Amino acid sequence: MPPVRPAPAPAPVRPGVPTTATTGGPGNASDADEPVGAVRPARPVARRPVVRPVAADEAPDGPPCPACGTPNLAGRKFCRRCAAPLQVREQPAALPWWRTVWPFRRRVRGGSGRALRRTLLVLAVAGLVLAGFLFFPLGRYAFEDVRDKLGGTAEISPTGATASAAAPGHPGSAAIDGLTNKYWGAPALGASLTCSFGTPFRLVGIVVHTGVSKEPQEFRRGARPTRADLLVTTKDGKVHKKAVTFNDKPGKQTVRMGISDVRSVELVLREATGQGEGRPIAVGEVEFFRRT
Repeated sequence: MPPVRPAPAPAPVRPGVPTTATTGGPGNASDADEPVGAVRPARPVARRPVVRPVAADEAPDGPPCPACGTPNLAGRKFCRRCAAPLQVREQPAALPWWRTVWPFRRRVRGGSGRALRRTLLVLAVAGLVLAGFLFFPLGRYAFEDVRDKLGGTAEISPTGATASAAAPGHPGSAAIDGLTNKYWGAPALGASLTCSFGTPFRLVGIVVHTGVSKEPQEFRRGARPTRADLLVTTKDGKVHKKAVTFNDKPGKQTVRMGISDVRSVELVLREATGQGEGRPIAVGEVEFFRRT
């Protein structure tokens, strides 16, 4: 007896295929015998982008950017356009000139160094006071000298003139009469002319006209001083001595002075030129100037 074969298992049914095609219905024999292939997976479908509403642009009503000028809302730290910092630090104010000198040239934060600077300032002021006390005469002289240069001058006439010696016809008063055609004639070197003043004043200059005349020919014919000493006496009795040299030419010889509280001035002749028999040393005029 031949062996019995088991019945074949039914073919798998594909999705979407009617069952009649697998059961071997009439006219579908070829479909029943066709093998079933692999099924391709479904193609993934990309998600469509979701359009979101765009927020309205910032209203340009804030402070402008210092770099590009774009308005920004208050509270922002950086520009919305160029990203430049909006909160710019203020520049420090310029220091006064005395703060640029050591030890004041640096800025002080908090209270650091303040006591040191105050101490140095006190010491500096004390040093200036001490120096002014020690060098007071020199400081006063410098102060008066500046006043002499900046202030005006005016001529002052002496109340009298006395000569220690004079040639006949040429008294000492001829040297202060305002005329240069008359002169004081000293008979020899060492003679002096003393001019006195009623009120003390600040003597800033003396002008001396040497010789018998302003004319060059007449000037050479007479004797004239070339060196002399000026003895200035102040109201406290102190005598200031100054040696002067005269140019051997006609015209005024200016001697700059700077002495306060002057009461008298003495002119002592030390050297002369053109001396001879019957030629006294001629001093045509002496003028004095005070500070106004």
